[in-house]
Amino acid sequence: MPSSPMETPRFKADRREPEHVAIIMDGNGRWAQARGLPRSEGHRRAVEAVRRAVRSAIDFGIPYLTIYSFSSENWSRPAEEVAMLMGLLKRYIRNDLADLHRNDVRVRVIGLRAGLPPDIAALLEEAETLTAANRGLTLVVAFNYGARQEIVEAARSLARQAAEGKLDPSAIDAALFAARLDAAGIPDPDLIIRTSGEQRLSNFLLWQAAYAELVFLPIHWPDFDHAAFADALAQFAARERRYGGLGAPAPVKSAS
Repeated sequence: MPSSPMETPRFKADRREPEHVAIIMDGNGRWAQARGLPRSEGHRRAVEAVRRAVRSAIDFGIPYLTIYSFSSENWSRPAEEVAMLMGLLKRYIRNDLADLHRNDVRVRVIGLRAGLPPDIAALLEEAETLTAANRGLTLVVAFNYGARQEIVEAARSLARQAAEGKLDPSAIDAALFAARLDAAGIPDPDLIIRTSGEQRLSNFLLWQAAYAELVFLPIHWPDFDHAAFADALAQFAARERRYGGLGAPAPVKSAS
């Protein structure tokens, strides 16, 4: 990211803008394989794509950007790949945190913290603490995150309160449940983008994605750039969001 303050041109005013965009960053390994490169090179190039995505979100005036950086299932990958991914995360935070802070970006991390390596946990805490007062883009990093896990933990929290007599079960509604999720206080995503052509959510923001528009791009994540972001936003702008209701009625043609 640039070291100087970022100018913020807005997305075209005549098009609907999402308040919250979430991205499933997929295809790093396939990007590398297609070029005869090691998977590690795909992951390294993915970090550059994250930087481009953050810059583009700022350029387009999007208030919230969530990136699916490491799922709770990713621990099952080969140990050397997990170690490499942890190293990339540490380098990204160490190298980019000052620029994010200088450009008024607030960092929030969602996902389980318990059991994380101490150095990783400390870096995540540092990123949140340093940027807590910033009021520009909120960059939500889903790390060691799984949506089913998130929902189960919220249910457990409410169940404990009910068992202790501190909560009437009949008082539990969608708003109260959402307040116990990792992403509490963050608006639900309007748009979820997934790269690599795969068309599934992969345990990402399942509760919050109830009415999100989904855009699946055929490119792999390391190739994601400003133009790809703009393409996804254009697809979003063309959608009619009805939230279970009826769309606007078609105009009635007058008799000639």
